[in-house]
Amino acid sequence: MCPPRLADRRDDLVQAAMMRLMELQRREPDRERWTPAYLYRVAYTALVDEIRSVERRKEVGLEVVESLPEQPVAMGNPEQSANASQIARAVRDCLSKLVEDRRLAVTLYLQGHTVPEAAELLGWDGKRTENLVYRGLGALRLCLSSKGFEP
Repeated sequence: MCPPRLADRRDDLVQAAMMRLMELQRREPDRERWTPAYLYRVAYTALVDEIRSVERRKEVGLEVVESLPEQPVAMGNPEQSANASQIARAVRDCLSKLVEDRRLAVTLYLQGHTVPEAAELLGWDGKRTENLVYRGLGALRLCLSSKGFEP
């Protein structure tokens, strides 16, 4: 019942369902058998939880991001749209000037990940990631200030 877009997570989904069953077994040790309907329900809820998690994180592949147009599309005021486009271009330019580790950490942070989440995604120590994020944000602010963009 796993949709094709989550095919790469099938093993993780099976493991999540098994963990739920093991937790139930721990809570109710005298329970001997699970009905097929119950097993289906556990698998279904594990799948729904994973779909919600993916939607909440709004995961987008790097190839998709790189193929997007340079200019952001904004509705309404053309002046605001032009300003947003200039800011986006300046941010991209300043990010490209950062050292790779800082760029990765800051990019994840700007996408809405917390420092601990970014550390986990990058496989780095939390303190190192925190340092890279805050130093990278400082360098980003300086670069944007030099281009005339102030908060």
